Amino acid sequence: MTSAVGTESLSFQGIGMVFPDGTEAVRDVSFDVSKGEFVTIVGPSGCGKSTLLKIASGLLEPTSGTVEVDRQRIGYVFQDATLLHWRTVLGNVELFGELHDVPKDERRRKAHEAIQLVGLSGFENHYPKSLSGGMKMRASLARTLTLSPPVFLFDEPFGAVDEITREHLNEETQQLFQSEGFAGLFITHSISEAVFMSTRVLVMSARPGRIVAEFEVPFEYPRSPELRFDADFARLSGEISHELRGSHA
Repeated sequence: MTSAVGTESLSFQGIGMVFPDGTEAVRDVSFDVSKGEFVTIVGPSGCGKSTLLKIASGLLEPTSGTVEVDRQRIGYVFQDATLLHWRTVLGNVELFGELHDVPKDERRRKAHEAIQLVGLSGFENHYPKSLSGGMKMRASLARTLTLSPPVFLFDEPFGAVDEITREHLNEETQQLFQSEGFAGLFITHSISEAVFMSTRVLVMSARPGRIVAEFEVPFEYPRSPELRFDADFARLSGEISHELRGSHA
């Protein structure tokens, strides 16, 4: 069941998901993500992290519980950039505006603004085949930004790029979070990425996935790359790692 959201931008209440083959993916999951929060979920493979994003977006209907979110203006960044290879960067970034019947001049303006925000100015007329993995993900981010979504869902978007590119994309995404003020729900297997990006980290158990621990991240934004070498950063990462190892049991 889905309803309009009040003070929270995204709210899960008692979510359960059992697939037709009998697999119970998640059980009794409840948490909120408010405007100005960036919440990351970590957990073992197969624990239902991505299932929660699909439920939030409406791609899946839960077997129990309720979701409160405005699905008309929700942003979803997938593991793959999902760019159309026959369209230029500008054409790809304009796509959502076209699908939402935004007038051409307005969607072109929004596309150029988004391209500038993600650092792809000068690549408007390039095709995806000529872009690096990191540039493709920036184009995917820009495409979603054109909708100015109040809720952003990120399904392990940087898992396929090299470590240096991943760190740059982490920094750029948290800058976008600061400037746009959306409610962010991020999925990752990287504890370091989770701590660097988030205001809060949730740990899920092995399937059926449940929230078994929650950590507030105390570091102020903007966060510099050097934060990753801070003793408090390492300590918090270690605590999350300890809970994550226990969640496999």
